[in-house]
Amino acid sequence: MTISIAIISIGVIIFASHFFSGLFNKTKIPDTLWLFCIGLLLGPGLGLIAPSTFGIVGNIFTAITLVVILFESGISLQLHNLKSSWKGTFRLTFFNFLATVILVSSLSMLFTELGIVRSLILGSILGGTSSAIVIGLTRQLNLGKDSESILVVESALSDIFTLAIPIALITTYKSGEINISIMALQMTASFILALTFGCLGALTWSFLLNKIRKIENTHFTTVAFVFIIYGIVELFEFSGPIAALAFGVTLGNIDQFKVPFLSKFISHKSVSLNQLEKNFFSELVFLLRTFFFIYIGVSINLTEKTLLIVGLIITGILFLARIPIVNFSVRKNITRRDASFMAAMIPKGLGAAVLASLPLQEEIPGGEIIQTITFSVILCTTVITTLMVFFLEKSSVFRKIYYLFFKKYKNE
Repeated sequence: MTISIAIISIGVIIFASHFFSGLFNKTKIPDTLWLFCIGLLLGPGLGLIAPSTFGIVGNIFTAITLVVILFESGISLQLHNLKSSWKGTFRLTFFNFLATVILVSSLSMLFTELGIVRSLILGSILGGTSSAIVIGLTRQLNLGKDSESILVVESALSDIFTLAIPIALITTYKSGEINISIMALQMTASFILALTFGCLGALTWSFLLNKIRKIENTHFTTVAFVFIIYGIVELFEFSGPIAALAFGVTLGNIDQFKVPFLSKFISHKSVSLNQLEKNFFSELVFLLRTFFFIYIGVSINLTEKTLLIVGLIITGILFLARIPIVNFSVRKNITRRDASFMAAMIPKGLGAAVLASLPLQEEIPGGEIIQTITFSVILCTTVITTLMVFFLEKSSVFRKIYYLFFKKYKNE
């Protein structure tokens, strides 16, 4: 592929991604599904691009995407949204993550040779939901206020579990220590120290931000500072992704933090990110997400049919498990309709895709198996979520059958 054709292709892909995003608003078919299919066509389908084409750039691109998406997710996680529905949100997030880890790990040990720790890595990677898809769907379905809040915050809050646990498990596996107490200690230490670095970095940046804004064209300096924090934390062999997430959460909610000894130095009106900066980060995530999902499609190995089937089986089990999880976790004052949509929405997205690439980058044996199964689950959960939402809206027969699982909830 010549440079001119490659550049034209990049431009066309960006336009197509915006078109797919607009299509999502009308058809409820996630844009990530179309991007995934483009990658499949360019890679395994027509053989125009191979994963090896990207070389070391692919690993760097994955790391950059991870840092930016975590930072932007942290900014989007508004702590005040947890006040009205925090119990239901936390229960749904925790029990969905726990059930996913147990089920996926068990199926992984049954169908693959990954063993306990690597199966746990796979299970924890798949424990969350995609913010981009969940938020897009909830805006179109006219759910109740509490129901919408629970789903949206769950997708953001689950990032904490799906980042801290897999990364800690990867570190543990590389160290060769499988002792549970040592593993828990390492996870706790890595999490706390990374959290501290991230929070202190955000407080430092909030002190500098008002001065930085006086210089022209400095929107990217915030992301540059996150890169520095991430790199420093990784050099100390702690969790850089957790630090990036903590940085975003702290900076995005800093107006709510009342720290007496800092009040002399920090003006709460000047430290928050303004709307222009937030829009810039959203556009940056959109751009990275566009090319990353195409990269996923290119990277998926269609010759490993057994692993793709394992991904499909895992997807089916997760959708079945979601029904009792919703029944157990969510209050009875929501409607059957809302409960049904909650049970239908477990799409996996960018976070899982990025994390699935880490074991392979870290040269962990079986890393390609973890990546292939994860990519398969991302594709299957996205497709099935789309179909479930469609049938719940359009088919009265399907809706009545599905409502039978949520008898304890009130009719709308």
